[in-house]
Amino acid sequence: MDGGTGMTPYEDGQLLTIGAFARACRLSPKALRLYDELGLLTPARVDPHSGYRHYAPAQLEQARLVAWLRRLGMPLARIREVGDMAPAAAAGAVAAYWAQIEADTAARRDLAAFLVDQLKRKDTGMTPSRTPLTMRCAALTDRGLVRPVQQDAAYASPRLLAVADGYGPRGGPAATAAIDALKALEHQDLASADLAGALEEAARRAHRAAPSADEATGSTLTALLRSGSRLALLHIGDSRAYVLRDSGLFRITHDHSPVQSLIDEGRLTPEEAPSHPQHGLLLRALDADTEFTPDVQLLEAHPGERYLLCTDGLTNVLSPDTIQAALTTADTPDQAARDLIRLTHEAGAPDNVACVVAEISAAA
Repeated sequence: MDGGTGMTPYEDGQLLTIGAFARACRLSPKALRLYDELGLLTPARVDPHSGYRHYAPAQLEQARLVAWLRRLGMPLARIREVGDMAPAAAAGAVAAYWAQIEADTAARRDLAAFLVDQLKRKDTGMTPSRTPLTMRCAALTDRGLVRPVQQDAAYASPRLLAVADGYGPRGGPAATAAIDALKALEHQDLASADLAGALEEAARRAHRAAPSADEATGSTLTALLRSGSRLALLHIGDSRAYVLRDSGLFRITHDHSPVQSLIDEGRLTPEEAPSHPQHGLLLRALDADTEFTPDVQLLEAHPGERYLLCTDGLTNVLSPDTIQAALTTADTPDQAARDLIRLTHEAGAPDNVACVVAEISAAA
């Protein structure tokens, strides 16, 4: 029974019982026992016979720090690391942790907004009608103002949308081959349930056909395959897909890159990303030197939506607000694609660009 030895709290450096110490630092005795077991806050003295824990008044500051860090949600293992640091280093560690939390929160906020919108559309009053849908689309590529060759590719048809960003000595052919591997899907009779699997298997064939590792050549691939109102999305690399709805512009892919990982960890802001030394490096791609691990998901299309697939030559220089304005104001997908290319030129167009814009509407 820790706690009732009759010692008075902390006069003249006298040790505190666990009960008195708990009241002073606003931690429960149960929490103090756990922190002792984990090595976060070791008592100044443990009675060898009774097992009573006693704490020094000087430990109150450390205990309060542990309590505050727990209120921040910091994991216990990380609190142990911070507790071993000098004050200045500990301050930096807390700042880095909170920056990571804010970055994670921002990413989850975007995802939550998209999921809320998706779920609302599955409600009774928002489920798609049986009215057939059509898809108008346009694809454009542009070499940009700096690069000597074009290594991006784009394709758009009423059933298939795709962009690819090649890299390395044969990057252009690699991007074209990645999209060509998907085109046979346009002529297959695929049920909605088969869409994602068929799209993934076609992309897997493109991955197997990627140039050998010694050529350091590969490609990103972002594609949408449509059957009725269902859309299968496949994504690998750092090209992107967006959907514009009446509730706003949603990014529906996540970059597979070291820079995106730094953003996710709170060590880099999205604004700093384009100038980072590792910008352009990929963690996943259609590349013989990497494992084939695409993101695949199913979406429900609705009349009035516009979809944008694009390479990073566009997103590195245009903000989401600029992209949304261009998609919103253009009369047609073709005009939207042309406006986006024009805007990249106005922003310097330092890279190749490929973009596909599609609009969903009810069939006449």
